[in-house]
Amino acid sequence: MESTVAQKLEAIHNLQLLDSKLDAIIKVRGALPEEVQDLEDEIAGYETRLEKFQSEIDSFDNEIKALKESIKDSEKLIKKYQEQQMNVRNNREYDAITKELELQDLEIQVAKKKITEAGHRIETKKVDLEELSLIKKDRQKDLDQKNSELTSIVSESETDETKLNNDREKAKKKVDERLLKSYTKIRANAKNGLAVVMVKRGACGGCFNTVPPQRQADIREKKKLIVCEHCGRILAGVEDEIIEEVAPKKKRATKASKA
Repeated sequence: MESTVAQKLEAIHNLQLLDSKLDAIIKVRGALPEEVQDLEDEIAGYETRLEKFQSEIDSFDNEIKALKESIKDSEKLIKKYQEQQMNVRNNREYDAITKELELQDLEIQVAKKKITEAGHRIETKKVDLEELSLIKKDRQKDLDQKNSELTSIVSESETDETKLNNDREKAKKKVDERLLKSYTKIRANAKNGLAVVMVKRGACGGCFNTVPPQRQADIREKKKLIVCEHCGRILAGVEDEIIEEVAPKKKRATKASKA
């Protein structure tokens, strides 16, 4: 059965009331959720950099190990060439072996230089690693504190929030699908989250621009969906201003003037 415009407006207005209550709960949390997310992203960035530093240190360590093995190999060759040099048969063989000895000695010197350079780089990276670890530790303390605050706030309103979310799911099913899409779009663009408002004191409850009397009459009839021509919000109805009647003041009786 097709819902009437009045029923559609009632359903979407009820959804707005529930969303506004949920917005109020979230508002109490302030910027804490965003701060927590920013800190988590920041710490994740530090962890990536720390892993990179450690990877570079490991790479330099492996390079030093390889260079030390190279030095051992060169020392073995030097020992071998020295033994051969003792048994040369001519100057040509002697000169050839001497060149090999010089070459291996040079290899050892280059390797030792590279080991020293790699050692310096390791020390530098370790300093960077330590400094960054301290920064990460401090930021982790901030995150733990913010998380604790957020958890405390969330726990206080958890029951109400769960009930409102359940009620919202039920209310959403009663809203026309096309109207729900429009509502979601308007709500996303509204700073205060209001997509459905009432006309109060002759003005839109969202942007506070005046709504003409004839338009207010059409809104009251609820025969068609009407949106604010200024902000595009759905106008669900008109709240009539209740004017309290003020009792007239009694006039004091004046004494009759003497004849």
